[in-house]
Amino acid sequence: MRCPICRQETFAQGNPLRPFCSERCKLIDLGNWLAGRYYISTSADKVETFEGGTGCEEGTDKTSTETQRSGE
Repeated sequence: MRCPICRQETFAQGNPLRPFCSERCKLIDLGNWLAGRYYISTSADKVETFEGGTGCEEGTDKTSTETQRSGE
């Protein structure tokens, strides 16, 4: 198995950093995710919705609504 960052041969069994060879490569990968160099693409028609929305709109938190109703 090769490290996805530096392509150095690494081992899988017992390697707490797997699939990386070192803490350095692990942090480089994290930095790439945080910088937006990596992303998971999803087509717009395959995005899951919550009651007709994306679940991110204000007022779609069911938990707070249910809590308010139970307190009435």
